[in-house]
Amino acid sequence: MHIVEKAEEMRGQCRAWRLSGKRLGLVPTMGALHEGHLSLLRAAALECDVVAASLFVNPLQFGPTEDLARYPRDFEGDCAKFESEGVQLLFAPPVQEMYAGPNLTFVTVEGMSDRLCGRSRPGHFRGVTTVVSKLFHIVEPDAAFFGQKDAAQAAIIRRMVRDLNFAVQIVVCPIVREPDGVAMSSRNAYLDPEQRIAARVLYRALMPAQAALRRGERQAAALIAEACAVVSQESRARLDYLEIVDPDTLEPVNDVSGGALLAIASFIGTTRLIDNIVIPPEKNT
Repeated sequence: MHIVEKAEEMRGQCRAWRLSGKRLGLVPTMGALHEGHLSLLRAAALECDVVAASLFVNPLQFGPTEDLARYPRDFEGDCAKFESEGVQLLFAPPVQEMYAGPNLTFVTVEGMSDRLCGRSRPGHFRGVTTVVSKLFHIVEPDAAFFGQKDAAQAAIIRRMVRDLNFAVQIVVCPIVREPDGVAMSSRNAYLDPEQRIAARVLYRALMPAQAALRRGERQAAALIAEACAVVSQESRARLDYLEIVDPDTLEPVNDVSGGALLAIASFIGTTRLIDNIVIPPEKNT
């Protein structure tokens, strides 16, 4: 595996692969790799001839009171995992390579970036779309791989790709869960043992909504009520949002017959965790 810090070197190597006819996959990450990230690397390896990854803790997507300084970092451990999964090229730029001075240019998906996580984390999705657009310009991948856990992020990136005519396929891979159902996340490392037990409430809250769906319930308000009842029983959880939205626009929906996204975010202590389930459209809709 070759590790690159300079954008021009990364661009040159990726361009050489494309000119040789190879299908190039990109897996953007902020490091602190877990099995969820590894599943993206494996999906990329199955679908592409060569796989590149990025490791960059992007300061633009952290608010002034958020956890940029303490975000988990393990460069050597991450590099070993990238290499073991067959990544040929790792882009690991310093901050000054991505943002040489005061950043005056941003990419914002208007009307979507202030929904779900964007409502409680102002500027977060602007930071995400700005850095992802820079990575797409540098790497010019044929396909880029993201996780379903960050469903709002995936929807916003899909819209950015459509609106800005990026020639890249966005592949969204399923959530990878711990044995007790907790969605794998780098931020799970912040939880103490009691908080880790409390974190199960996010996935547990989604289960009665799924059960109600199987019984034929299609009204979003009823499904949300089922999930909220579970969260209210966990004193260590502070709900940020629990919503049912269109998976492409992130706008609220009242009836889920045409498909929807049930998304939850909750604080466990000071750690904010997210989870979701996709409600598929009914076959006759």
